[in-house]
Order: sequence, then C-alpha cells, then structure tokens
Amino acid sequence: MTELTLDPKTTAVVLIEYQNDFTSEGGVLHDAVSGVMASTGMLPKTVALVEAARAAGVTVMHAPITFAEGYHEISSHPYGVLKGVVDGKAFVKGGWGAAIVDDLAPRQGDIVVEGKRGLDTFASTNLDFILRSKGITTIVLGGFLTNCCVESTMRTGYEHGYRVVTLTDCTAATSQEEHDNALRFDFPMFSLPVTADEVIAALG
Repeated sequence: MTELTLDPKTTAVVLIEYQNDFTSEGGVLHDAVSGVMASTGMLPKTVALVEAARAAGVTVMHAPITFAEGYHEISSHPYGVLKGVVDGKAFVKGGWGAAIVDDLAPRQGDIVVEGKRGLDTFASTNLDFILRSKGITTIVLGGFLTNCCVESTMRTGYEHGYRVVTLTDCTAATSQEEHDNALRFDFPMFSLPVTADEVIAALG
C-alpha cells in the first residue's frame, strides 16, 4: 500500500460507540468485546490517535448510540444485534452505560453526532450534513463493532463518495474470528484499512 496522506482540514475522525457498555468493566456488552479490545490495544491506541488528530486540527466526531428507556424508537420485536441491546438494557440515554468513556470524553471543538439508533452512523443521524457542510472528504473510522456499526458506516461512506480510512487496531468485535474476517475480506473492499500509528504518522 502507498503511504497514507491526510489533509487535516478535510479529514474527520469518527468514533463509533466508545461508550461504557462496550468499553468499560461492568458495561453490559464489555465482556463480549474485551478479548478483541485487549488483543489490539484498542482503547489506548484510540486515545493516542485522537490526541494527534486534535493537535493536527482534524475534526473529531463522536457517534454514540442511545435509546430512551423502553426502546420505543425501534421495533417492538427487535431481532439480530438490536435484540441483544434491548435484552441487555444497553445504551439507555442518561445512564452510565450510554456515556462516552472518560478517556475519550468529548472536548471543546469536538462534535457529538445526534440521533444514532441503528447500525449505520449515516442512517438516522446528521453525520452526512455535518461532513459536507465542513468540507470533509475523508473519514477515519474506529469503534464497535468491527463487523457491524463500523462496517455499516464504512460501506455507506464509500457509497456516498467519501474517502474512507478504517482503523484496524481501533476496532473490536464479539469474537476474534468475526473481527479478523471483517478486516481481511470486507474492509479492503470499501476502505483503506490502516493502523492508528499509520494515521498518526500521516498527520505528523
């Protein structure tokens, strides 16, 4: 692969669901992802990348998923991954589990994307509007789950004409097999899969 180049003025880092229910001990879904998180060093690598991005003048965006208690925003008969969210009572707005992990708490100048209720960050939010209004053409994606929300967002970003960069070591899934499979077969089709260090070097 050729060396990655990034223009901070036209680049945004989009942090998908770095929330306590995933990231933190005691989170509803933490045990399911903690193995892959540990294998990649996901959290400290993301923190380092975000610090470098802010220093370079890159737009940092947070895309948490939240639901009102009772989950009335989605089907009364959820299935698939959202059934697990509802059954576990994860990501309830205002609760500790839905809060963005302290290590990556939004700072002055960051943007929090509103309205994420499903998997694709573009689908129910103002993400596309914000990116276009700021003249951003490259999105750098990290977060949860590698093969779910990150992958869905990656595919739509690609379809919408963005240059999509995916962070191979700042993502995690509920098994190493699912994570590795997404990185090996799916990510190269719709993005430039790179490490956090490669992005940091491109910003340096």
